[in-house]
Amino acid sequence: MARALIVVDVQKDFCEGGSLAVAGGAGVASAITAALRDEPERWEHVVATRDHHIDPGGHFSSEPDFVDSWPVHCVVGTEGAAFHPDFDHSRAEAVFDKGAYAAAYSGFEGASDSTSLAEWLRARDVTEVDVVGIATDHCVRATAIDAAREGFATTVLLDMTAGVAAETTESALARLREADVTLVGTPVVG
Repeated sequence: MARALIVVDVQKDFCEGGSLAVAGGAGVASAITAALRDEPERWEHVVATRDHHIDPGGHFSSEPDFVDSWPVHCVVGTEGAAFHPDFDHSRAEAVFDKGAYAAAYSGFEGASDSTSLAEWLRARDVTEVDVVGIATDHCVRATAIDAAREGFATTVLLDMTAGVAAETTESALARLREADVTLVGTPVVG
């Protein structure tokens, strides 16, 4: 039985100055790095997820609705797809890329060397996960709900998340509670 930290999409395009910036994203990157530095024994395993788009179809739009379509972001090979420099991802044992040719919100939709996140965690006897990252109301929510659905005892550490908007973040928190995800702290909301 082990605990893992899942760091969701702490990428340049989702932080201040990025093409789909979330207020507080850089602060989240710093907070995660501080937690990993200050509490090195808290998690037996650390992984990261990454939006990694090549041609995700209708997920990109020049006139996005910010529900199903978004401005171009996290395109493979661009600076925006890189992890934010304030997030020290050297502790991440694996990176799970998602969304190459379709929209993908949950880290459980991604893969690392053709291994799914659920398979990777189970192979290391992980039973509990903490989820942090960007954005609380989208990819963090989806990843945490899928973690719970996969049978992992799931906690979202809200002090290390940033949400896009108050209304969608509140809705996400309600959905997380309904999925039996434990919520700790308060998210930053843009």
